[in-house]
Amino acid sequence: MTATHADGRVERGNQTRRLILRHAVGIASVEGLEGLSLGRLANELGLSKSGVFALFGSKVELQLATVRAAIKVYIEHVVQPTRELPPGLGRVWLLCRNWLTYSEQRVFPGGCFFYSVSAEYDAREGRVHDTVAGAHGSWFSLLEHTIDDARRAGEVRDDTDIPQLAFEIVALLEMANAESVLHSNFTCYSKAAGGILNRLRGVATDPSLLPDTPDAVPSDTVPSSTAPSDTAPSRSR
Repeated sequence: MTATHADGRVERGNQTRRLILRHAVGIASVEGLEGLSLGRLANELGLSKSGVFALFGSKVELQLATVRAAIKVYIEHVVQPTRELPPGLGRVWLLCRNWLTYSEQRVFPGGCFFYSVSAEYDAREGRVHDTVAGAHGSWFSLLEHTIDDARRAGEVRDDTDIPQLAFEIVALLEMANAESVLHSNFTCYSKAAGGILNRLRGVATDPSLLPDTPDAVPSDTVPSSTAPSDTAPSRSR
Protein backbone atom coordinates (compact mmCIF):
# COMPACT_ATOMS: atom_id res chain seq x y z
CA MET A 1 0.00 0.00 0.00
CA THR A 2 2.79 2.41 0.96
CA ALA A 3 4.72 1.60 -2.23
CA THR A 4 1.59 2.14 -4.34
CA HIS A 5 0.95 5.48 -2.66
CA ALA A 6 4.58 6.53 -3.21
CA ASP A 7 4.41 5.50 -6.86
CA GLY A 8 1.27 7.59 -7.28
CA ARG A 9 2.96 10.65 -5.81
CA VAL A 10 5.97 10.20 -8.07
CA GLU A 11 3.76 9.92 -11.15
CA ARG A 12 1.78 13.02 -10.17
CA GLY A 13 5.06 14.85 -9.69
CA ASN A 14 6.23 13.72 -13.13
CA GLN A 15 2.97 14.85 -14.71
CA THR A 16 3.25 18.25 -13.05
CA ARG A 17 6.86 18.55 -14.19
CA ARG A 18 5.88 17.78 -17.79
CA LEU A 19 3.04 20.32 -17.60
CA ILE A 20 5.41 23.01 -16.34
CA LEU A 21 8.04 22.29 -18.98
CA ARG A 22 5.50 22.34 -21.83
CA HIS A 23 4.51 25.81 -20.69
CA ALA A 24 8.11 26.87 -20.08
CA VAL A 25 9.41 25.98 -23.56
CA GLY A 26 6.66 28.05 -25.13
CA ILE A 27 7.48 31.08 -22.99
CA ALA A 28 11.22 30.73 -23.58
CA SER A 29 10.83 30.50 -27.35
CA VAL A 30 9.15 33.93 -27.33
CA GLU A 31 10.66 35.74 -24.33
CA GLY A 32 13.89 33.85 -23.78
CA LEU A 33 14.98 31.72 -20.85
CA GLU A 34 15.28 34.83 -18.70
CA GLY A 35 11.52 35.18 -19.05
CA LEU A 36 11.08 32.09 -16.87
CA SER A 37 10.58 32.14 -13.13
CA LEU A 38 9.26 29.62 -10.65
CA GLY A 39 6.68 32.12 -9.40
CA ARG A 40 5.41 33.01 -12.85
CA LEU A 41 4.95 29.38 -13.86
CA ALA A 42 3.20 28.57 -10.61
CA ASN A 43 0.84 31.53 -11.04
CA GLU A 44 0.03 30.89 -14.70
CA LEU A 45 -0.55 27.17 -14.18
CA GLY A 46 -2.42 27.49 -10.88
CA LEU A 47 0.23 25.65 -8.90
CA SER A 48 1.87 26.41 -5.58
CA LYS A 49 5.23 28.13 -5.79
CA SER A 50 6.61 25.78 -3.16
CA GLY A 51 5.54 22.80 -5.26
CA VAL A 52 7.24 24.19 -8.36
CA PHE A 53 10.35 24.97 -6.32
CA ALA A 54 10.40 21.41 -5.00
CA LEU A 55 10.48 20.10 -8.58
CA PHE A 56 13.25 22.39 -9.90
CA GLY A 57 14.98 24.02 -6.94
CA SER A 58 16.21 27.15 -8.70
CA LYS A 59 15.72 29.29 -11.78
CA VAL A 60 18.90 27.89 -13.34
CA GLU A 61 17.71 24.31 -12.89
CA LEU A 62 14.38 25.30 -14.42
CA GLN A 63 16.18 26.84 -17.40
CA LEU A 64 18.34 23.74 -17.88
CA ALA A 65 15.32 21.46 -17.66
CA THR A 66 13.53 23.67 -20.21
CA VAL A 67 16.40 23.36 -22.70
CA ARG A 68 16.47 19.58 -22.24
CA ALA A 69 12.71 19.40 -22.79
CA ALA A 70 13.06 21.47 -25.97
CA ILE A 71 15.78 19.09 -27.23
CA LYS A 72 13.33 16.18 -26.93
CA VAL A 73 10.68 18.05 -28.91
CA TYR A 74 13.25 19.03 -31.55
CA ILE A 75 14.41 15.42 -31.97
CA GLU A 76 10.81 14.23 -32.26
CA HIS A 77 9.94 16.66 -35.05
CA VAL A 78 13.20 17.10 -36.95
CA VAL A 79 15.43 14.07 -36.40
CA GLN A 80 13.29 11.05 -35.56
CA PRO A 81 11.35 10.92 -38.87
CA THR A 82 14.62 10.49 -40.79
CA ARG A 83 15.98 7.54 -38.85
CA GLU A 84 14.27 4.85 -40.91
CA LEU A 85 15.84 6.16 -44.12
CA PRO A 86 19.06 4.64 -45.46
CA PRO A 87 22.10 6.94 -45.60
CA GLY A 88 21.96 9.21 -48.63
CA LEU A 89 20.74 12.49 -50.01
CA GLY A 90 17.14 11.53 -49.26
CA ARG A 91 17.92 11.58 -45.56
CA VAL A 92 19.78 14.89 -45.81
CA TRP A 93 16.92 16.49 -47.73
CA LEU A 94 14.23 15.19 -45.38
CA LEU A 95 16.20 16.44 -42.38
CA CYS A 96 16.23 19.94 -43.88
CA ARG A 97 12.54 19.83 -44.82
CA ASN A 98 11.61 18.64 -41.33
CA TRP A 99 13.50 21.59 -39.85
CA LEU A 100 11.64 24.05 -42.07
CA THR A 101 8.31 22.47 -41.17
CA TYR A 102 9.18 22.52 -37.46
CA SER A 103 9.82 26.27 -37.69
CA GLU A 104 6.99 27.14 -40.08
CA GLN A 105 4.32 25.22 -38.17
CA ARG A 106 5.42 26.86 -34.92
CA VAL A 107 6.04 23.74 -32.89
CA PHE A 108 7.35 26.39 -30.49
CA PRO A 109 5.30 29.61 -30.67
CA GLY A 110 8.40 31.77 -31.10
CA GLY A 111 9.76 29.76 -34.03
CA CYS A 112 12.91 27.71 -33.53
CA PHE A 113 13.53 27.48 -29.79
CA PHE A 114 17.28 27.10 -30.24
CA TYR A 115 17.65 30.03 -32.60
CA SER A 116 15.98 32.20 -29.98
CA VAL A 117 17.90 31.05 -26.92
CA SER A 118 21.23 30.86 -28.77
CA ALA A 119 20.99 34.58 -29.50
CA GLU A 120 20.09 35.17 -25.85
CA TYR A 121 23.04 33.23 -24.43
CA ASP A 122 25.73 33.45 -27.10
CA ALA A 123 27.90 35.98 -25.21
CA ARG A 124 27.25 34.67 -21.71
CA GLU A 125 29.00 32.11 -19.57
CA GLY A 126 27.73 29.39 -17.30
CA ARG A 127 25.80 26.16 -17.30
CA VAL A 128 22.86 27.42 -19.33
CA HIS A 129 25.16 28.81 -22.02
CA ASP A 130 27.07 25.53 -22.15
CA THR A 131 23.89 23.49 -22.50
CA VAL A 132 22.51 25.72 -25.25
CA ALA A 133 25.87 25.73 -27.07
CA GLY A 134 26.06 21.95 -26.76
CA ALA A 135 22.63 21.51 -28.33
CA HIS A 136 23.53 23.87 -31.18
CA GLY A 137 26.82 22.04 -31.76
CA SER A 138 25.08 18.67 -31.74
CA TRP A 139 22.74 19.84 -34.52
CA PHE A 140 25.69 20.91 -36.67
CA SER A 141 27.44 17.60 -36.00
CA LEU A 142 24.34 15.61 -36.88
CA LEU A 143 23.93 17.47 -40.16
CA GLU A 144 27.60 17.04 -41.05
CA HIS A 145 27.50 13.32 -40.22
CA THR A 146 24.33 12.88 -42.27
CA ILE A 147 25.97 14.51 -45.27
CA ASP A 148 29.12 12.43 -44.74
CA ASP A 149 27.00 9.27 -44.61
CA ALA A 150 25.56 10.29 -47.98
CA ARG A 151 29.10 10.78 -49.30
CA ARG A 152 30.13 7.31 -48.14
CA ALA A 153 26.97 5.93 -49.76
CA GLY A 154 28.21 7.37 -53.06
CA GLU A 155 25.53 10.04 -53.40
CA VAL A 156 27.66 13.09 -52.50
CA ARG A 157 30.87 13.93 -54.32
CA ASP A 158 34.08 13.02 -52.50
CA ASP A 159 35.50 16.53 -52.93
CA THR A 160 32.60 18.14 -51.04
CA ASP A 161 33.56 20.49 -48.21
CA ILE A 162 31.08 19.05 -45.73
CA PRO A 163 31.50 21.60 -42.89
CA GLN A 164 31.05 24.43 -45.40
CA LEU A 165 27.96 22.80 -46.88
CA ALA A 166 26.43 22.24 -43.44
CA PHE A 167 27.15 25.86 -42.52
CA GLU A 168 25.39 27.14 -45.63
CA ILE A 169 22.39 24.89 -45.07
CA VAL A 170 21.99 26.02 -41.45
CA ALA A 171 22.34 29.65 -42.54
CA LEU A 172 19.42 29.22 -44.95
CA LEU A 173 17.31 27.41 -42.36
CA GLU A 174 17.91 30.00 -39.67
CA MET A 175 17.36 32.93 -42.03
CA ALA A 176 13.96 31.53 -42.97
CA ASN A 177 13.09 31.20 -39.29
CA ALA A 178 14.28 34.74 -38.49
CA GLU A 179 12.44 36.34 -41.40
CA SER A 180 9.20 34.54 -40.63
CA VAL A 181 9.28 35.49 -36.95
CA LEU A 182 10.32 39.10 -37.42
CA HIS A 183 8.23 39.96 -40.47
CA SER A 184 5.53 37.24 -40.48
CA ASN A 185 6.81 36.43 -43.96
CA PHE A 186 6.32 32.75 -44.63
CA THR A 187 7.42 32.81 -48.27
CA CYS A 188 10.97 32.64 -46.94
CA TYR A 189 10.53 28.91 -46.23
CA SER A 190 10.12 28.02 -49.89
CA LYS A 191 13.07 30.26 -50.73
CA ALA A 192 15.25 28.50 -48.17
CA ALA A 193 14.09 25.08 -49.37
CA GLY A 194 14.91 26.03 -52.96
CA GLY A 195 18.35 27.29 -51.98
CA ILE A 196 19.15 24.14 -50.04
CA LEU A 197 17.90 21.91 -52.84
CA ASN A 198 20.08 23.73 -55.37
CA ARG A 199 23.09 23.45 -53.08
CA LEU A 200 22.54 19.71 -52.63
CA ARG A 201 22.16 19.22 -56.37
CA GLY A 202 25.54 20.88 -56.78
CA VAL A 203 27.28 18.22 -54.68
CA ALA A 204 25.18 15.22 -55.77
CA THR A 205 26.78 12.47 -57.83
CA ASP A 206 23.35 12.03 -59.42
CA PRO A 207 21.03 15.06 -59.14
CA SER A 208 18.04 12.87 -60.03
CA LEU A 209 18.29 11.44 -56.50
CA LEU A 210 16.73 14.73 -55.35
CA PRO A 211 13.21 16.00 -56.09
CA ASP A 212 12.63 18.42 -58.95
CA THR A 213 10.97 21.02 -56.72
CA PRO A 214 11.26 21.91 -53.01
CA ASP A 215 7.64 20.81 -52.43
CA ALA A 216 8.20 17.27 -53.66
CA VAL A 217 9.75 14.28 -51.93
CA PRO A 218 10.42 11.12 -53.97
CA SER A 219 8.38 8.24 -52.58
CA ASP A 220 11.45 6.05 -52.07
CA THR A 221 12.99 8.59 -49.66
CA VAL A 222 10.02 8.74 -47.27
CA PRO A 223 9.88 6.12 -44.49
CA SER A 224 6.54 4.44 -43.96
CA SER A 225 6.09 6.05 -40.54
CA THR A 226 6.25 9.57 -42.00
CA ALA A 227 4.71 9.10 -45.45
CA PRO A 228 1.56 11.16 -45.99
CA SER A 229 -1.79 9.43 -46.18
CA ASP A 230 -5.15 10.53 -47.56
CA THR A 231 -6.40 11.37 -44.09
CA ALA A 232 -3.34 12.78 -42.29
CA PRO A 233 -0.98 15.47 -43.56
CA SER A 234 2.72 14.69 -43.55
CA ARG A 235 4.79 16.36 -40.86
CA SER A 236 7.61 16.71 -43.37
CA ARG A 237 7.64 19.39 -46.02
